[in-house]
Amino acid sequence: MSRIGWTLPLGVVLIAALLSGIMLGPYPLSPGQVLAQLAGRGVPGTETTVFWHIRLPRVLAAACIGAALAAAGAAYQTAFRNPLVSPDILGVSSGAGLGAVLGIYLGLPVLAIQMLGFATGLATVFVVVTLALAIRGSALVMVLCGIAVGALAGAGISLVKLLADPDDQLPAITFWLMGSLAGMKRGDLAAGAPAILLGLLPLVLLRWRIGLLALGDDEARSLGVNAGRLRAVVVAGATLMTAAAVSMAGIVGWVGLMVPHMMRLLTGPRFDRLLPASALGVRSFWCWSIARRG
Repeated sequence: MSRIGWTLPLGVVLIAALLSGIMLGPYPLSPGQVLAQLAGRGVPGTETTVFWHIRLPRVLAAACIGAALAAAGAAYQTAFRNPLVSPDILGVSSGAGLGAVLGIYLGLPVLAIQMLGFATGLATVFVVVTLALAIRGSALVMVLCGIAVGALAGAGISLVKLLADPDDQLPAITFWLMGSLAGMKRGDLAAGAPAILLGLLPLVLLRWRIGLLALGDDEARSLGVNAGRLRAVVVAGATLMTAAAVSMAGIVGWVGLMVPHMMRLLTGPRFDRLLPASALGVRSFWCWSIARRG
């Protein structure tokens, strides 16, 4: 089936998942209530609180974060020609996690914790890329540097957990590292969504060229593509999306690894088809799962 043929059904499923994520839960909302809230005619009270302050931020965050991780995973797997690559392969998740647990340990506000996690995630990948360039290695060397630096950041997380107060700080650190959208607020979504969109934009615009990286650097170069420069764009965009997603929801590791493989069964290996399918498919699953949790 063509790219448009798969995108339309996945888009319909996404809309259904968004609506179910908003309507279902311990306090159910009818379609009429949802439309009334969207039109600004809802009655102030519990219904308005549930819709605007609980359900809608969670569902929209699930859509943004799921799309970011799945798109980053698909881009990394194509750019590095490795089916086992995930968005945290260059250490961004571990780096962001280290910054967040440091913020919790220092007693910083929630927004400061998210910003610190975002900054340390970007800094971790910067260190990885710098090491790879200093060694003058290939993409495989960059991946190995990412694994090493990510392991170092993971050790730092363990050290902070060891030093944290076991009655107050340690549970908060543990729950954050597990990943959750339960505490998502509209301000959190407004802070993280622009970074996700900014990282996704170059992947969408260059999706045809990125697909050529799966052929290998020599073949891509023969077709007029600068493989090194294009891979750097992929790393920058995917890192920005992953750092924003992790700073908002914690470490969610399986989405970026598994969803691209699942979508390849539908769309095939072409990146221009895989990218929108991965983003739409994981959005639908996450929004539905949020609905089941309320």
